[in-house]
Amino acid sequence: MCAESVNEGHPDKLADQVSDAILDACLEQDPESKVACETATKTNMVMVFGEITTKANVDYEKVVRDTVRQIGFTSDDVGLDADKCKVLVHIEEQSPEIGQGVHGMGTKTLEEIGAGDQGIMFGYATDETEELMPLTHVLATKLGYRLTECRKKGVLGWLRPDGKTQVTVEYRKDGGALIPVRVHTILISTQHSPDVSNDQIKADLLEHVIKPVVPAKYLDEETIFHLNPSGRFVIGGPHGDAGLTGRKIIIDTYGGWGAHGGGAFSGKDPTKVDRSGAYIARQAAKSVVASGLARRALVQVSYAIGVPEPLSVFVDTYGTGTVPDAEILELVTKNFDFRPGMIGKNLDLRRGGNRYIHTAAYGHFGRDDRPDVFTWEKVVDLSKKA
Repeated sequence: MCAESVNEGHPDKLADQVSDAILDACLEQDPESKVACETATKTNMVMVFGEITTKANVDYEKVVRDTVRQIGFTSDDVGLDADKCKVLVHIEEQSPEIGQGVHGMGTKTLEEIGAGDQGIMFGYATDETEELMPLTHVLATKLGYRLTECRKKGVLGWLRPDGKTQVTVEYRKDGGALIPVRVHTILISTQHSPDVSNDQIKADLLEHVIKPVVPAKYLDEETIFHLNPSGRFVIGGPHGDAGLTGRKIIIDTYGGWGAHGGGAFSGKDPTKVDRSGAYIARQAAKSVVASGLARRALVQVSYAIGVPEPLSVFVDTYGTGTVPDAEILELVTKNFDFRPGMIGKNLDLRRGGNRYIHTAAYGHFGRDDRPDVFTWEKVVDLSKKA
């Protein structure tokens, strides 16, 4: 099984971070902001567009430039210049028809707030790692983060912001559970300065990126390493490829494990169940596994626009449950409130101020670096209630 990840300097991830930085700015001043912000980027340009209804006074251009600068795009040489690039803003207010149906233009209680759209969302958990996430996804994500860490701390001076990783792991089956055996292949493609040799890149990536991240027990003499296999990667960021919010939804979630309903997260306030529904589904699935009720768990929830209660909730433990799935489903529906307004309250999702931008790169799940941000990672003990 294989999973990939991308760095915060990848054009699509740049777009995600800008969208979430704008969401943060709106929520910080007005927690009731309704935000659906998209970002697109290409050479020398960042454009933000969408629907935002808020009492906040936000300088969107400043938010864009500050975010791009923080990522590391500070000159045309690295793919984008935060201070000189064109910033285009085309923001309108949310449709009053949607607003009336979802939140009653502010008149509905939290219990009455409906889903911001129809759709299906999934949460997944597995006991193969301490994060209760797939090992392939964990390793690919940590390798990408390590690349950025080495760049920003000056460990490898030739690194530039853009980069991608991919990890293939061999598993063996244990009933419905999966046990990781070894890492079969590691692929890293990273942007670099023009003056570094390919041999130096490969040696440095192995020593300073791979070895600190991948446990030695998973590596052997047959592990394959593809390190910048295309040759040169000097031109990167928006100069090398266009970027758009929401094009890395598998990287954001479980690396291809479990399932995905198709909705992206970044730039969306908590009434958008693409985001909040997926967060509560992850908390439910993680709680099932952490409570010892199953070794793997998938939770699906579906919604109709304007309707508070989910249309359906489904649980699958892949045959690893210690009790029947029907009993686990009953525990899930009793202990988790899937109504959008209550998800926002219980997971503290209306708080902005440099909160959501932390989710916009290196995954939304399996994170323990900021408990105040990743509130959906908190386990609800279901074992005492089974």
